[in-house]
Amino acid sequence: MATDFRSGHDFPRRGREVYGEYLWLLRVFDKARAARNGTIHDYIYPCPMDRGVFERWGISSTEFDAALVTCETDDQILAWVKSRVSPAKRDAANSYLLGERLANLDKQDLEERAVPA
Repeated sequence: MATDFRSGHDFPRRGREVYGEYLWLLRVFDKARAARNGTIHDYIYPCPMDRGVFERWGISSTEFDAALVTCETDDQILAWVKSRVSPAKRDAANSYLLGERLANLDKQDLEERAVPA
């Protein structure tokens, strides 16, 4: 899990990558840790899409940042999110990403040299 994006060759994980039924979780986890470590480069955290997902999950970026103190692995952050986000809120965030923000996901994939699914 890359969290140093200063090279221009390493990127946060894809926003459409599903982890524990959550889209965007791995990407925002990578970006949040990079922001904390001062290695985010030209990425923005929390960006409008991060904020949109957090809003639909019913958590704030401040709460997510605080979770980084104890959540160092994908499994730990997934457990943390699952304990706070209902399946309905998870699904609302996923629908937001795949509906309103699909063009943004495609653009990120192109810019980061990934092939859209």
